[in-house]
Amino acid sequence: MSIDRADLIDLSYLLAAILFIVGLKGLTRPRTAVRGNQLGALAMLIAVVATMLHEDIVSLAGMIFGIAIGSAIGVALALRIAMTAMPQLVALFNGLGGAASVLVAGGYLAGISSVTDASVLTATAASGLIGSITLSGSLVAFGKLQELKFVKDVSFTGQQFINLGVTVVLLSLGYLLVTQPASAQLWFWLMSLIALGLGVLLVISIGGADMPVVIALLNSYSGLAASATGFVLNNNLLIIAGALVGASGLILTRIMCDAMNRSLWAVLFGTMQGGNSSLSDDEAYATVRSTSADEVAMMLEIAQNVLIVPGYGMAVAQAQHAVRDLTNLLLARDVAVEFGIHPVAGRMPGHMNVLLAEADIAYERLKEMDDVNSTMDQIDVAIVLGANDVVNPLARTDPDSPIAGMPIIDVDKARTVIVIKRSLSAGFAGIANPLFGADNALMLFGDGKAAVVEISNALQEG
Repeated sequence: MSIDRADLIDLSYLLAAILFIVGLKGLTRPRTAVRGNQLGALAMLIAVVATMLHEDIVSLAGMIFGIAIGSAIGVALALRIAMTAMPQLVALFNGLGGAASVLVAGGYLAGISSVTDASVLTATAASGLIGSITLSGSLVAFGKLQELKFVKDVSFTGQQFINLGVTVVLLSLGYLLVTQPASAQLWFWLMSLIALGLGVLLVISIGGADMPVVIALLNSYSGLAASATGFVLNNNLLIIAGALVGASGLILTRIMCDAMNRSLWAVLFGTMQGGNSSLSDDEAYATVRSTSADEVAMMLEIAQNVLIVPGYGMAVAQAQHAVRDLTNLLLARDVAVEFGIHPVAGRMPGHMNVLLAEADIAYERLKEMDDVNSTMDQIDVAIVLGANDVVNPLARTDPDSPIAGMPIIDVDKARTVIVIKRSLSAGFAGIANPLFGADNALMLFGDGKAAVVEISNALQEG
């Protein structure tokens, strides 16, 4: 019994769907994350090849050519994009996913003389609406993460009412698209154009400290747009894959919201910008004391429990391998070493986990915020490496702060805190950090990697 082309495509889609699900499950644990990512990539390859098997889509030569171009771009990005730029890359990926959904749905309308099925038209409207918001919102998020000077936090009186009004207009255009199929293309592109503006309005007011949450939400939007496009094309695999991305993105967004003490409603409607802290730099840093690598090494020599809290500064300095070497030195001296990982440390979800995994630091040493906070009074030395907002006590003490109420890693409750930073500059939230001037805190100024290497050398010489 022979299998025709249609059956082979359906079987390939089924296999890809299973691999997507298994791969996504693997991404839930650091130990299996690499394998999960590989399974997801294999599933996508199978899906692309199966789709291209349609004779009316592309020839075999075209399929090979497309895969070659895509592979070359992927390899180039993997080799050239620094870990510090990974959040920006993720933001662009989200935006490109949204753009693809809009173009595919719009192309479907242009290629069909008349579409009267209300369910297909509804899916088309959803694809254009969500995809356009994802595209423009992701570009704004990219600009904020890249710290482009012309992308500023913009908020004004009545902004949320304007957002609500634009949303009503978009829903009305979506209704017209479904009920007036003869003018579907007009309503679709008008709706998509206005939705681009809404995407900008929703993200432009959100502060930099909340960008990890925004990235998670935009990732969910890109999945929902893809799933809607699957209904447009009657492609079961696209529906499944998009739904998986959309659902997982929403779950991650909820987790991130809890970590930032933000409501899901706030992130959905762009109301996450906080106020300004009343604490000035002069007040916060009046009692700052600096230290040296030799002094830190002396403290570590008599310590029994050490906690390392990584942040974006570790990524900038590419210090993860130096941190691994310091960790191994301490472990050889029977010092207990753990890593406190804040859910929003860095500029995207899981940023610190990826860096530490790259340096082959044991997953068991990576502890969640609640776990390390419960034993913080037992920590002899807490080393804060490039982190700022996620250890800022103002989250607990200043209700006017942009990070007010955000759960933090309570390193200020450790016996001694060593903060490794280039300067006293503010974090992504743009506010002072009184931890730097605390009685039990010392500042080790300098490049993160160089500072950690100096501490390791001092330990070995001691």
